[in-house]
Amino acid sequence: MAEPQKDLPARLKGVALLSQLGPGLITGAADDDPSGIATYSQGGAQFGFNLLWTLLLTFPLMVAIQLVSALIGRVTGHGLAKNMGDVLPGWLVTGLMALLFLANTINVGADLAAMGEAAKLVTGFGQHEFTIAFALVSLGLQLFIPYRRYARILMVLTFSLFAYVALLFMLKLDWPAIGAGLIGLHPSLTDDAATTIVAIFGTTISPYLFFWQSAQEVEEVDQKPEEHPLVEEPGEAPEAIARIEVDTISGMLASNLIALAIMISTAATLHQHGVTDINTAADAARALEPIAGRFAFGLFSIGIIGTGLLAIPVLAGSAGYAIAESRGWKTGLDNMPWQARGFYAVIGAAVLLGLGIDYSPIDPIKALYWSAVLNGVIAVPMMAAMMVVAGNKRKMGRFAVGPVLGGMGWLSTAVMAAATITMVVVSFH
Repeated sequence: MAEPQKDLPARLKGVALLSQLGPGLITGAADDDPSGIATYSQGGAQFGFNLLWTLLLTFPLMVAIQLVSALIGRVTGHGLAKNMGDVLPGWLVTGLMALLFLANTINVGADLAAMGEAAKLVTGFGQHEFTIAFALVSLGLQLFIPYRRYARILMVLTFSLFAYVALLFMLKLDWPAIGAGLIGLHPSLTDDAATTIVAIFGTTISPYLFFWQSAQEVEEVDQKPEEHPLVEEPGEAPEAIARIEVDTISGMLASNLIALAIMISTAATLHQHGVTDINTAADAARALEPIAGRFAFGLFSIGIIGTGLLAIPVLAGSAGYAIAESRGWKTGLDNMPWQARGFYAVIGAAVLLGLGIDYSPIDPIKALYWSAVLNGVIAVPMMAAMMVVAGNKRKMGRFAVGPVLGGMGWLSTAVMAAATITMVVVSFH
C-alpha cells in the first residue's frame, strides 16, 4: 500500500458515511479548540478576509500528516511514541514527550480559562467555578466512562462546532471579498500578518493531533476482536484504509471549514467595525455582541464551551498515550484507572496542572503563546520521525507510504519547519 486508493466514490457505495467517522472527525474537531478559535478570530479581526487562503493551504498538508499518523497506528497496532522509540534515541523520545506534556498542559489551562470566561459571559457569574466544573467533568469522562461510550460522547460534542456555521447565516457577507481572500488576491504579507500566519499554521498542525488519532486507531483495533494490525492481517486493508481516508478527510475538512467560518464571521463583524485586537476566544465573543447581537454572541460563546469540552480530553489524552507508550506502560481509555495507573496519572496531571494556571500569576495569554512556540519546535522532529516510520518497510511492510502521500507528508514537515523557524525568530524580536 503506497497511497490512499483513488476511486473514493466507488468505495463509498453501499457504505454509510457516518459509520466510517470516528478518530479522524474527533481529531479534526478538537483542532478548533478555544485557543485555535482565538487565533482564527485574531486573523479575521485584524486582517479581514485577506488571510483566508492560509486555511486552504493547510488543508492538504493537514490531511496528509494525519493520514500518516492514522495509518501508522492501524498498520502496526502501536501508537506513535512506541514507533518513534524504534527510530529515535531513547533520550530524544523522552525529551520530546516531556515537552509535549508541558505544551499540552499549558494549552489545557488556557482552554479551561477560556471556557470559564465564556460561561461567565453567558450566565453573568462563576468564572472560576465553571472552570473547575469543566475540568472535573472532562477528567471524570476519561477516568470512568468506557471507551466505546466515551467516543460517542466526543462525536456528539463535534456538533457544537456548527454554532460557527450557524453564525454565518446571521451576517451580511461580502462574497466577492471572501472569494478574493480564499485565492490570496490580497495576502497581507506584513510583519504582523507573518506572525499571524505562523500562528495559524501552529494551531492547525499540532503534535497532540498526531498522537491522538494514531492512538485511537489502536484503540479501535483493541476493542474489536475481528480487527487486527494490518501487518498481521493484510486482508483487512481495503476496508480499513477506505475508512481511514473518509474519516480523516472528513475530519480535516470539518476542522478547516469551521476555522474559515470563524475567520469570516470575525472579519465581517469585528474587522469591519475597527475591532482588531483579540487575545482570547472570549474577547472575540465579547466584542461580537454589540455588533452582531445577543444571539450571535451566545452562539459564539456556546461554541467555545463545546469545543473546549471536546479538546481538553484530546489534549490530556494525547499526552497520556505519548508518555505511557514511550515508557512501556499500559494504555487505553477502556481500562479503569487502577488498570492503567501511569496512563491515567499523566491525564490527571495534565488536567489538574492546567487548572492550576487559572489560579496562578501566570498570564494565560503569554503561556498559550509560548506553548504554541513549543508545539511548533517539537512538531518538526516528531513529523520527521513519523515520516521515517511511515516509509520503513520493516515497520509498515507493504503498507509503507509511497511517493505521493510520502511526498505530501514530507512537504508538511518542511512547511512546519519553515513556520517554526519564523515563529522562533519573531518570538525573540
